[in-house]
Amino acid sequence: MSALTAYDLFFRAALCRIDPERAHGLASGLIRSAARVPALRGAVAAAFAPTPPELRVSALGLDLPGPLGLAAGFDKNATGTAGLALLGFGHVEIGTVTGRAQPGNPRPRLFRLPKDRALINRMGFNNDGAAVVAARLARRPRPGPVVGVNIGRTKAVPEERAVADYVAGTELLAPHADYLVVNVSSPNTPGLRDLQAADRLRPLLTAVREAAERAVPGRRVPLLVKIAPDLADEDVDAVADLALELGLEGIIATNTTISRADLATAEGAVRAAGAGGLSGAPVRERALAVLRRLYLRAGGRLTLIGVGGVETAEDAWQRILAGATLVQGYTGFIYGGPGWARRVHRGLAERLAASPYATLAEAVGTAAHRAPAPSAAATRPRRGPASERQAP
Repeated sequence: MSALTAYDLFFRAALCRIDPERAHGLASGLIRSAARVPALRGAVAAAFAPTPPELRVSALGLDLPGPLGLAAGFDKNATGTAGLALLGFGHVEIGTVTGRAQPGNPRPRLFRLPKDRALINRMGFNNDGAAVVAARLARRPRPGPVVGVNIGRTKAVPEERAVADYVAGTELLAPHADYLVVNVSSPNTPGLRDLQAADRLRPLLTAVREAAERAVPGRRVPLLVKIAPDLADEDVDAVADLALELGLEGIIATNTTISRADLATAEGAVRAAGAGGLSGAPVRERALAVLRRLYLRAGGRLTLIGVGGVETAEDAWQRILAGATLVQGYTGFIYGGPGWARRVHRGLAERLAASPYATLAEAVGTAAHRAPAPSAAATRPRRGPASERQAP
């Protein structure tokens, strides 16, 4: 029995019967435990971490073992970065971390849509706050995995104080971040997405950049912004232009969506889950389209990170061809299990070997201009090859 089939059965028989947030807590605890026990750490790394050497990539001034990383949202408080690296992730983005600690929204706030291989979350940036997370990052062993820090606005802070709140978090976290991400695209903090408008985003990003420079003199911490898939095309262009104007290092495309279009899950079940951001397979096509648009607008002048509906090696490969230097996943990991990152990296190595490109860097953006024709089925989830299928 393959590891994938074993996880598939475990997901069906056990995980689907446990509250999603509780299951997440149990999984996170196991990952942390694996990193603390030397013998177990070695066994887990041997089973899951090896990445084909041809997939090494340089991005944001960093050297990474592979292009696939874990998106923000899984390890909100930087408690499991070492364990997650053992599972084969080339980088781990922690957070979202806010200037002040906050409990997030009331439970239940995380829901599975297995028929769509998707999640709905309205977590609300539950986290320990910038001071606690910064202290935890300061204690992490070196060398260790590349760790990005995703920062957001504290819900209790009024919108007119949003910039100051981001600055406070930046000053604490920037010294411990391999890169910083300004999150203005979560749908779960009221008013947050309004900050994606260029006239409001400019002063925010300028202030965060200046705060990072004050906090880390002599080292330029790469700064990125994470945007929503729900932005209109002209707004995507405006963010790309602004990122170039301000000298940002990159953009992450994309966050979760507020759309509920074309889901296989029964409408009543979707309504029962309620508000929140939808992630997973249904976001795939729009996230890919936003990424492609960003690459065509900014070329190689920005490092683009593709996220949203990445489940298989083919999904990751298409993001690279569309312009992504790095790729991230979250929901694919939840449905795919501990061997997911290794399977994706192995599949990428196979695709690279079969391509005309010697390195992943050569492949980046080569198909950005070849957008597929839209179709009614474009947003519907699909099954990958048998070797790549995820748990339903």
